[in-house]
Amino acid sequence: MAQLPPLENAPINLIGLRKEAQLDLVEALDSMRGRKLLVLDPKLSGPLTLIVQISLLKEHGVENLSHLSGDPIQSDCTNVIYIVRPHLTLMKLIAAQIQHDKRNQQERQYSLYFMPRRSTACEKVLEAEGVHGGITFGEYRMFPIPFDDDVLSLEHELVLKELQVDGDPTSLWDLALTINNLQSRFGLIPNVKGKGDAAKKVFSIMKKMQEEQALTTPEGQPEIDTLILLDRQVDLVTPMCSQLTYEGLVDEFLNINNGCVELDPAILGGDKKVKVPLNSSDKLYRDLRDLNFGVVGGILREKAASMKQDYTDVKTTNQEFSDLKKFVKKMHALPEMTRHIDISQYLTTFTRKRSFMSRLIMEQTLVEGQEYDICYEYIEEMINKQEPLISVLRLLVILSVTNNGLQKKHFDYFRFVELLQSYGWENLFFINDLERAGLLRKQESKSNWLTLKRGLRLVVSDTDDSNPKDISYAFSGYAPLSIRLVQHALHASGWRGIEDMMKLLPGATFEERQVKNRVKFKREKEKKSSVDGRRALVLVVFIGGVTFAEISALRFLSAQESMKHDVIVLTTKLCNGTSFLQSLQTNPLGG
Repeated sequence: MAQLPPLENAPINLIGLRKEAQLDLVEALDSMRGRKLLVLDPKLSGPLTLIVQISLLKEHGVENLSHLSGDPIQSDCTNVIYIVRPHLTLMKLIAAQIQHDKRNQQERQYSLYFMPRRSTACEKVLEAEGVHGGITFGEYRMFPIPFDDDVLSLEHELVLKELQVDGDPTSLWDLALTINNLQSRFGLIPNVKGKGDAAKKVFSIMKKMQEEQALTTPEGQPEIDTLILLDRQVDLVTPMCSQLTYEGLVDEFLNINNGCVELDPAILGGDKKVKVPLNSSDKLYRDLRDLNFGVVGGILREKAASMKQDYTDVKTTNQEFSDLKKFVKKMHALPEMTRHIDISQYLTTFTRKRSFMSRLIMEQTLVEGQEYDICYEYIEEMINKQEPLISVLRLLVILSVTNNGLQKKHFDYFRFVELLQSYGWENLFFINDLERAGLLRKQESKSNWLTLKRGLRLVVSDTDDSNPKDISYAFSGYAPLSIRLVQHALHASGWRGIEDMMKLLPGATFEERQVKNRVKFKREKEKKSSVDGRRALVLVVFIGGVTFAEISALRFLSAQESMKHDVIVLTTKLCNGTSFLQSLQTNPLGG
């Protein structure tokens, strides 16, 4: 299992949060005595590695660990514990395994823990399959998962599909419950701001839960000062753009999954794949991850030259013990240095390609909101070259969103002629779901993107990647709309200062204040952003996913001298444009 993030420098006690999830898991495991088999939903095994080490599982009787699949149980353990998400497809698989045991007269005890909560619909499936009576049921809530000192995630990749396509709001209830659980631990968050219909719904559910369940919060000053809820539907452009921070590019080309990246032997020069954790435990990565990739190579060269000079000094001069100690400490960082040089070198094989630069130019043209004819031609050329469908769709979505839809002739042409005929009619349901999710649509009115671009300064022409002054460095000139909204939310005037712009964006806008020991919520004048000299902590919640480049932009904001806030992120999923679109194709097992 992966190395757990240290979490020692988190602005709130995330170690305690993780410990609580560990104890809840231990309680579930100890509910069965003796040796046991732990069967995991494949989509939960990765997140679980960020909560517990495998040694803890063994200490509590887990002899074997397997993924839930269509195959029979392959273990002689008589105790079986399932931990799964409440999906009907998974219930069919569990029922099939239990039925197989019965046919083969295999006596076992079964426990099924739903994550994060029990589902009546799922239990009815088990009843219909005739296995419900032989199962002990429970709930396990390991969310939110701390990925790093300032990043929490529910790792719920199907939020877009469930909300926009299936009309299923369950994920919003799970998120509301998560935020209320954070408030029960860290205090009632006094200032709440939100943008988007899903954001409004989450806050309404939070209030309803508080009224019905009498939320208990600790005494004293709350540790989190402001809650900002952002619906991903408000900004569908940013996740489609190519991330240009180091961490963002690693995710784009190597796919960061559950805080780790799996590297092929060709990258590191070994003979087998290596899984590398990417979090603050790697100090060099912590220094590099939020930088524009264009400056990373130079920094690595400087560090390597410094290390080489130190080595020369040790060999040729008499060093004090303190100097030798510093040198040895630097040598400990050599494996990290070598690893990131190898990764950076691999990434440059992509970033130096003419096709990559052409794509960046086209993305920039799209966010500029001009010369759409050129963009249509470029996308058509990509289709003719049979470039990956998702890669084509990312640009097509930017075009659709910034232009308030595709013109009818282009919409029909790309939908029926280009996409389906070129990539196969098996993608028809996928394309339909993109439409239902608002990612692709037919133009019915004039776009307001140019007004938003000017009013929110979404395109910054004088970006200096090596010495950035604006969040636009994360996308080399495009300021992510989502983070610009956070930036304005933390200004003294809040979103009231950009009220005209907020009205042009989809969904509700609200700013409210929560008052402890009172059921009702009302507007009040906000408190100062800092209390007793400390930097106020802001929890930014992304409903529908957030990219690593957006997180980097938030960290950049927080680091500015004029900023009086620390920021921590809670998201339903860490994503990039590819995984965001693929979530509309994903099956429950993620196979």
